[in-house]
Amino acid sequence: MAVSGSKNFELDVAEYVEEAFERCGLEVRTGYDLKTARRSLNLLLADWANRGLNQWTIKQRSLTMVESDGEYDLGADVIDVLSVVVRRNNTDYSLERLSRDSFLTIPNKTTQGRPNQFFLDRQLTPNLKLWPVPDNSTDVVLYDALTRMDDADDYTNTMDLPFRFYPCLAAGLAYYIALKRAPNRVQMLKAVYEEEFDRAASEDRDRSSFNVVPKYEYYRAG
Repeated sequence: MAVSGSKNFELDVAEYVEEAFERCGLEVRTGYDLKTARRSLNLLLADWANRGLNQWTIKQRSLTMVESDGEYDLGADVIDVLSVVVRRNNTDYSLERLSRDSFLTIPNKTTQGRPNQFFLDRQLTPNLKLWPVPDNSTDVVLYDALTRMDDADDYTNTMDLPFRFYPCLAAGLAYYIALKRAPNRVQMLKAVYEEEFDRAASEDRDRSSFNVVPKYEYYRAG
């Protein structure tokens, strides 16, 4: 038998809702069923943002420095900033991340130079604070931002996630709906959801080489 040759399977919001209700032993019967499920779906996405990195939501963005200006509002969709570099004359220089307390205790926040430290003030609109403040208006800051996923607005929308996370989303929505409509299935659906999330998150990790080199500084031959 011939394979389909198709690799475009994708669920829309209504289909995720239908799948979730079926896992709860229920059927979608009213408009309110759809409304409450869509609300749960959007809350589930917020929970994913709190659980850690979703690699496909990391966006590299840039902004041009303004001399003497050390504060820059980022997009309201930014959840966190993972790393920051300053590009000067085609060379990138890494910036060290500061805590709120460390940034507050910098004695002179108007010192000019090439920025080498940053603090992300995570307000509703995140604000990136640099120190020293830029000494020119030509340097460019490049930063990797963890951003929000697109909301589930219309029932015909597809979701902003890769194929490997489809089972996890369906399992999570089923668990959320069970909390409201099928309390007898909560524990079972929660276990399935957590298993699916752990499997997907483990696969979604950032892979890089890791080497362990022993230190012989205090080694003495016997």
